[in-house]
Amino acid sequence: MGRPRSFDEDAVVERAMETFWTHGYANTSPAQLAEACGVGKGSLYNTFGSKRELFDQCLARYDRTGVELAREVLSQPGTTRERLRAWMRWTVDNDLAQPVRRGCLVVNTAMELGGHDAEATKAVTAAHAHLVEAFVERIEQGKRDGDVPTQLDALAYSEFLMNTIGGLRIMAKIADAETLYRIIDTALTTL
Repeated sequence: MGRPRSFDEDAVVERAMETFWTHGYANTSPAQLAEACGVGKGSLYNTFGSKRELFDQCLARYDRTGVELAREVLSQPGTTRERLRAWMRWTVDNDLAQPVRRGCLVVNTAMELGGHDAEATKAVTAAHAHLVEAFVERIEQGKRDGDVPTQLDALAYSEFLMNTIGGLRIMAKIADAETLYRIIDTALTTL
């Protein structure tokens, strides 16, 4: 019989997510993960199976947390444009506030593994779709509230926003807030 776990799995996934987010999948070693998580490599692998299985859990957590936060921001009082601007500015501000500008874990994973790793591509595509769905819901609410033109294609506009946000997350690694805010404001003039 094995020893009982002496660590919080959720906390380990959170710390591992931060490590993958900072260094990328390929550049994160098992030793780095063990050190960042405060857990021995053997315990990590006994609990999570492999580096990849832990990474997959980290991506799922990032997706889930991001969509919950987006829905929270989008559901607050204000027009659709105001709420979308608030979400986009929050992502930019959050990126700029980090000691290492690392952008978005999903965007980084798409750039590192997308297209040649089927499972990673599937996870990134799902995360993208979840945020698009949240935007579609807010835009449809805006149509009902009268602050979004009824003829606007909510899905096409949400995909446009996701493309813009992906670019913002990359640009946040090198640009200043003023530049990124200007991009947000320009994108939202189309709403």
